[in-house]
Amino acid sequence: MRTVLKGGTMIAPVPAVIVTCSHENITNAFTVAWTGIINTRPPMTYISVRPERFSYDIINNSGEFVINLTTSKMAKIPDYCGMKSGKKTDKMKRLETVPSSEVSAPTITASPVALECKVREFRELGSHTMFMADIVAVTADERYIDSKGKINLEQAGLMAYAHGKYYSLGRKLGDFGFSVRK
Repeated sequence: MRTVLKGGTMIAPVPAVIVTCSHENITNAFTVAWTGIINTRPPMTYISVRPERFSYDIINNSGEFVINLTTSKMAKIPDYCGMKSGKKTDKMKRLETVPSSEVSAPTITASPVALECKVREFRELGSHTMFMADIVAVTADERYIDSKGKINLEQAGLMAYAHGKYYSLGRKLGDFGFSVRK
């Protein structure tokens, strides 16, 4: 038997990423859980942001942002960046960053992988505006690059978010296609 509930945001877990953005000497970092991949060729992603968020205008004006993946060791950083507003707090003072290769927003050095993004289009959807963006560069901590040049995040301890709680991603269950392999 199943219980029927009112429609809601019940896909979980989702990534708990820190988005960095910069425009005209204003740089900020904020936590986003509404993000994902929307296309392979060209590589595209999205973030959904409430218009009242401090970073909304920064992204809207610059047309750029960086999605910084987070790890269990970083758990307090996305929580802090999600709780404090850039209107009142300079969150960048708590973050170690490096310049990004293709966009003006910085990359957080503690992040194992960062996606540098340029906004292609945006859609106002209600409570959030979706910024759809081309992924113009991906940078990765060298610790997670194998001898073949591939990113291996199994040891990174990536973090996820589900219904108000943060989780460390667990053990590997299989590889793509393992259910049909002989």
